[in-house]
Amino acid sequence: MSQVIRRELFPGVWLRTVHTNKFKSSYLSVTLLTPLDRETAGANALIPEVLRRGTAVHPDMESLSAALDELYGGAVEPIVRKKGETQCVGFLASFLDDAYALKGEKILEPAATLLGELLLNPYTQNGVFASDYTAGEKANLIDRIRAQINDKRTYATQRLAQEMCKYEAFGVDKLGDESRVSAITPESLWERYQTLLREAQVEVYYCGSASPDRVAEALKGALDRLPVNENRVDPECSVRVSAGPEPIVVEEEMDVSQGKLTMGFRTGGLTCWEEEFPALFLCVAVFGGTTLSKLFMNVREKLSLCYYASATLEKMKGLVLVSSGIEFDKYQTAKDEILAQLEAVRQGEIEDWELEGSRRTLIGACQATLDDQGRQEEYWMGQTAAGLELAPEEFAAQLEAVTREQVSAAARKLELDTIYFLKGKEG
Repeated sequence: MSQVIRRELFPGVWLRTVHTNKFKSSYLSVTLLTPLDRETAGANALIPEVLRRGTAVHPDMESLSAALDELYGGAVEPIVRKKGETQCVGFLASFLDDAYALKGEKILEPAATLLGELLLNPYTQNGVFASDYTAGEKANLIDRIRAQINDKRTYATQRLAQEMCKYEAFGVDKLGDESRVSAITPESLWERYQTLLREAQVEVYYCGSASPDRVAEALKGALDRLPVNENRVDPECSVRVSAGPEPIVVEEEMDVSQGKLTMGFRTGGLTCWEEEFPALFLCVAVFGGTTLSKLFMNVREKLSLCYYASATLEKMKGLVLVSSGIEFDKYQTAKDEILAQLEAVRQGEIEDWELEGSRRTLIGACQATLDDQGRQEEYWMGQTAAGLELAPEEFAAQLEAVTREQVSAAARKLELDTIYFLKGKEG
């Protein structure tokens, strides 16, 4: 069994250690959590990419790679995530666990030092970020923003969220937008970086065989250059309880061969902080979250109305997003059938195999999280952003207790808020 401990290293700087002998590698991450905001999202997303280009000690990618090679070929990658209305930017690192070092040398301490160096001691020119590093990573980020349209399934769900949460922070893309990224200069990015270091909540994560106290000492030393701030921002997430009187319908035309019908529901204020959350989680799985779900088995398989049909839950925001790929002329039929399947869940028309199959799938996923360091870090980052401490195995136990009636009650809270349909160009 792994032991999970969370402690404060400095004011607003937290360390979560997962002490386990299960893995041959140790996993480290450092993340800055800041409110998702249209004005700063692009700069925040750019910062870890520019930081990864070089430090004062290792001024380019080549020397950083050499430093990682000395740590048995460790890896450090910049990462940008969105959890509710919190933007999470930082680094994910993986290193050989100390227990497997050939000469018994310590790897944790130099790995932590390198991570701290990447975050806090960047390569600079004239007191700000290097202009060529900034320009190069700006171009890469703009390419990533533009490329999002290439995956039409993800793009349609993203557009649904943007339309549904047009006046809420959740509608902001985690990568920012092209116009604001284009306007970034080395000076403005440096200013944003300083603000982020000073104001963001910092979450450090470690999973491996080292003792929690040793990890805390290593990370304290690595991050001691962080600005001292007793009042780091604790990001929050706004929740709109109900949908409007009529669903918003947005249609867009593009040169596509398959329509993308996405539908966004509000959960009546039911989020991960509520006692009924496990019931909502299982409800979404029964409706469209697994290959045993009503959307998959009926709308896709039995009726062949969709190439794919699934539902996902935004646990902090209280949204259920349905995604489907359809023939253009099947819009009304597919929409009606998706709503009919939700109505069946509301009425408690759920077969035993549907309920138990979905339950076992979710519980299996909870257990699989414990066997994968990346998934475990991702899980705990989501819990941190939500201010929760429930472990995967504890959540699995809650799912075991959910009844059919509770699933139906959660479904009855869902209200259709927005429909986004991406269709082909006529003629």
